[in-house]
Amino acid sequence: MKFALITGAANGMGRATAIKLAQNGYYVFSCDIQKNLEEIENIQQIIMDVTDTKSIENAFKIINKKTNKLDAVIHFAGIIMMNSLIEISEEDFTKIFNINVFGVFRVNKIFFPLIQEGKGKIIITTSELAPNKILPFNAIYSISKKSLDAYAQGLTMELGLLDIPVITIRPGAVETNILNASNSEMNALNTNTTLYKNTVTKFKNIVDKEQGKAIPPIKIADLVFKILNKKRPKHIYSKNVSKKLKLLNILPTKLQLKVYKTILK
Repeated sequence: MKFALITGAANGMGRATAIKLAQNGYYVFSCDIQKNLEEIENIQQIIMDVTDTKSIENAFKIINKKTNKLDAVIHFAGIIMMNSLIEISEEDFTKIFNINVFGVFRVNKIFFPLIQEGKGKIIITTSELAPNKILPFNAIYSISKKSLDAYAQGLTMELGLLDIPVITIRPGAVETNILNASNSEMNALNTNTTLYKNTVTKFKNIVDKEQGKAIPPIKIADLVFKILNKKRPKHIYSKNVSKKLKLLNILPTKLQLKVYKTILK
């Protein structure tokens, strides 16, 4: 029996991956701040808050009673925010990093003895935005994902010296609660901003068109399963990356800003 820990596993990509692995020879520890109402064989749901060290340590004790090794640790826990960097509160600025970046750091650090024992793979989900130039209003989310991506690349180099693979997945739009939350965040920004009233409305229309191209979570689950079955997986995988974002990213910053000013005028 192989053992996998998945964060953010109650819904979305995490849930789809938990089910995929449970159906293919894994015993899955589904860790989230809430449980999914549906119980599935070979999936043990554990309440775990990635912002709370004691909560993670408690999850470690529960899991360590079942096994002394992990074959995979897969990170999906995360939140999205839409705001302007001038208007965002310090509380929200800190919150997104506490979940999206420090949460991954805490889990890896606390569970490392089980990862090392099992020579397990660590899979970190960042975003298609991570390698790109920053988008307006999506900046706080992009910055957190860039930071997480940089952490993942550093961990890849360090744990590679110990023969422990670290793999980064950079997904584009996926049909998850985060996608729905982005709409709510954009609506809230449109209501609360005093600096960008008309601009945000136009930006939201552009975002809505791009989000229509989202893929189902099972596509990410299939990719994770493929990675876990490879002896020598690549260090970085991209999935459903927006062609428009790739083209936009090629432009110099000065020209990119000119494009934004034109389409959001």
